[in-house]
Amino acid sequence: MMPPQRGILYFALGAKPESEMEKSIDIRSVVTRDAARSDINRLLSMVQALASHHDDVPAVSQNALERDIFGEIPWIYVIVAEAGKEVVGYAALCPLIKLQDGARGIDLHHLFVENEVRGAGVGKLLIEASMQKARDLTCTSMTVGTHPDNLSAQAVYLACGFVQKHGSNPKFRISLE
Repeated sequence: MMPPQRGILYFALGAKPESEMEKSIDIRSVVTRDAARSDINRLLSMVQALASHHDDVPAVSQNALERDIFGEIPWIYVIVAEAGKEVVGYAALCPLIKLQDGARGIDLHHLFVENEVRGAGVGKLLIEASMQKARDLTCTSMTVGTHPDNLSAQAVYLACGFVQKHGSNPKFRISLE
């Protein structure tokens, strides 16, 4: 029996989010910004928390995050959400391309919000900031995957204008180590 496929949601960058989430903090005090080197330790703990939440064993290091976010050739873009002076969430974005169409895209690889502020709209702010970052990078689409059982995440993405794409083309992987 095949394991369940992760759903892929697709967002055309012209659409607008449609719903508000219940507020448990003053969402007006939350700001989003590009990650800074000073965020690395906080990001590391959140990446590890997200991996553990998905029953993954986190192997990422501070050096790997610095290389991938701030290295000579950055591999990902990271946006953080701050409430006061505390980073309470992040979004990690990976570039994509549809070379035959000359179309850039971006994948919302990670979206993480601390338990204490979930449901307040921080995730929505990070999604909106991610969409703006994608537009700034001249992307025409954004994708995000989620576990088939994560109905709350799916509802958030749909409320933000993503469209669920059914089915999956076969993908293959080879280790290069």
